[in-house]
Amino acid sequence: MTPLQDATTSKPPKYPDPEAPITLPKQRASLSDLPYRKSNPSLSTLFASTASLSGSRPGSGTATPTASAIPGSVFSPGSRQNGTQSPVGFVQGISDESRSLIQRAFVPHVAVLASESAEEILRAKGFEGGFLQLLRPFGEAVPGKVTIRDSVGVNRSWEDFGVRFVFPTDGLEVPSVTERNAEGSTGTANGQRDSGKPLSSTTRPSLRTGGDVQQIEEVVDRHLQYSEFQSPEMMDYLNHKNTNPQAENSSSPFYTLYLRRLLSGLPLSPHETFSHPTAYVVAISSRDKDAVDKLNQLYARTEIGDLRLPQWVGQQVMRYYVLIHEEEHADTARSHQLFETMKRFYGLNCHLLRLKSNRCIPSDDDSVPLPTCEWISAGEELAEIQKHETADDITDPTPYLFDSDVTAIRSFIRELVAQSLVPHMERMVHQWNEQVLARRRGLSGRFMSLSKRWTPFGGRNSSSPIPMSNSNYDSLQGFYGPDAPEATMRKLADYCFMLRDYKLAFSTYEILRTDFNNDKAWRHYAGASEMAAISTLMSTQPIYSKTQIENIDVWLEAASYSYTDRGRSATPFYALRTLALGVELLRLRGSSAADDAARWVSRILELNLVGPVGRALFTERAGACYAVRTGTGSMRLGSRRRKAALWSVMAAEQWVRLEKSLQAEKCLDNALQLYKITSETDDGESIKAPFEKMQSFIDELRQRILTSRLANRGFNEQEEQVEQQRLAVEEVSETLDKSPKAHRKSLLGAAAPPIDVGPLSPSLARTREREEEKKDDQFE
Repeated sequence: MTPLQDATTSKPPKYPDPEAPITLPKQRASLSDLPYRKSNPSLSTLFASTASLSGSRPGSGTATPTASAIPGSVFSPGSRQNGTQSPVGFVQGISDESRSLIQRAFVPHVAVLASESAEEILRAKGFEGGFLQLLRPFGEAVPGKVTIRDSVGVNRSWEDFGVRFVFPTDGLEVPSVTERNAEGSTGTANGQRDSGKPLSSTTRPSLRTGGDVQQIEEVVDRHLQYSEFQSPEMMDYLNHKNTNPQAENSSSPFYTLYLRRLLSGLPLSPHETFSHPTAYVVAISSRDKDAVDKLNQLYARTEIGDLRLPQWVGQQVMRYYVLIHEEEHADTARSHQLFETMKRFYGLNCHLLRLKSNRCIPSDDDSVPLPTCEWISAGEELAEIQKHETADDITDPTPYLFDSDVTAIRSFIRELVAQSLVPHMERMVHQWNEQVLARRRGLSGRFMSLSKRWTPFGGRNSSSPIPMSNSNYDSLQGFYGPDAPEATMRKLADYCFMLRDYKLAFSTYEILRTDFNNDKAWRHYAGASEMAAISTLMSTQPIYSKTQIENIDVWLEAASYSYTDRGRSATPFYALRTLALGVELLRLRGSSAADDAARWVSRILELNLVGPVGRALFTERAGACYAVRTGTGSMRLGSRRRKAALWSVMAAEQWVRLEKSLQAEKCLDNALQLYKITSETDDGESIKAPFEKMQSFIDELRQRILTSRLANRGFNEQEEQVEQQRLAVEEVSETLDKSPKAHRKSLLGAAAPPIDVGPLSPSLARTREREEEKKDDQFE
């Protein structure tokens, strides 16, 4: 059994109950015995996005420095605008990290299918996942600028455009028994019945399929545990007073990781087409004799074979054919002949990829490690963590590539996206806009919409037993046919959103909302409402009209309500995605939308859409939303600093319950900064909180944080060792010679070593000094 398969069967670790009282353990394992060992270099790279930033000082409820000071990492590359520039309509100085994250999350999906000979070549090079494993990390960031023409003919260039390389059946989930009963027929929730494949109780969903909030919570919790047990030298407490407070524009690395895993591995669903394949990459190798027949056989598997997708997935996708040529073993003349044959049959959507046959090792001169995939699902990351935990500390399972192979792959992806995929999507948008959307906007289209709402006899509430037959929605199976105008318009809107033409996308979603509401297709209606709000907020134009602001609230409310309460099966994952993205985009609007953003955070907590870790993160985020509203004038009228401080204290309490002392301390420090009590006076006396009960509550939290940190550092274990050594000294002293000198030497030789609990933060150090002073006063 492989580690990836074992990850689906192994039980997750049991974490302590957050409601239980905190008790110090009698024994604590050392740092080297923990599952997240810092001595394993391959494992530490998986936590690079959070571990390297977890020791920085907080700001506005966050735990990272400003984005301009953050180097890119595999999971948190940072904003390409360095966190300082904002588009028109956004408040200057607030990082566009969240907006860039959303742009790079909703991208075209490209299905990869390779022949057996091509997979053998890649497995011989050290890629167990074959051609898909080779392409995935390079597709997340297309080299160079990608120019996209919008619906009005304006060209815009983007440096952060990417695609998702997936397997054809990635995203299909096996429904549970309760979900299948709720849908009314077996397999209609995800199309397994429509694809012609029987459902099996032993079939498990792919690890690359996301949408599981519980797995997202576990991934973030593992990152938090790793950061809690980091070595003290990684935390710069000596320069605590010299460092500037963090600007109120960055997000916690754990919160960013939460959002990234929430948007990774989107499941295949009939109500949206973001995860539907936009193109197929069909690859063969120079070992195959008949290239044309082999390519036809591979593509036939996706139409009538074992890889056929459900019937609600459209088949209007682009095909791209690749011939893999082995540099050392294959005949160059024969490979060129096969490639020319491919171009005669399939046109210009062909590419000759030259790769070396030999396996690359780290000691080679031109070796390059395979980049780590940034957009992986939570289940896949859990499996990857387990794989690195069971691996040897010395060996690194990361495969390596020759520099010439990396250059060839980047050129291939650049040609695929810039010359074939993007023009194909632009043509389809233009075609659907003229043939479907233009007619729907006209007078005849509006009349057809009215005919769906009102029956010919007696109006909408007619008591006629004859059902309406002018709707394209299949209420029994819960989807529109791929050729229906509603399905075509939904794909048009999603294509526009992926091509970052948010104006046309919004107008299409707004029309679809009316149609889905009339057909009572509640999940489709929720999806259209969600994307209508997101498209409006993603636009760079400022929002001045009060009506637009009220419409955004209506759309978010309709989407969250329809996802959670309407329909035959609730989908809390999509409700959480809707509200989380709405919170981040509203926060980018500055003071005018800060209260609305915090209100939607409260809605996430009220609906219980997240677990304990997510509750603490979103509580912390509510304080960051309130902190954005700074007020006007010298008195900062209209600011929400006290509310932001209160939410930070509440987040600190949540972290203390989860035994995350480091995060709790950062939230408390941020709350004290907002209360203006973190600094000290010139006389060295600390400033007290303006509220006596709040000060006592903060002191209590400080004590609990100190207790948790000492327990994590193994304080009780060392104290027990000291006690054992003291008892041993007493026993030895009774049997020794009664000479005073010998007795003193024995006591000095058996003296207990001092207890080292690691460096403490200034706030915790001051707390301990106060306790020692109180003890001295009582003793006197």
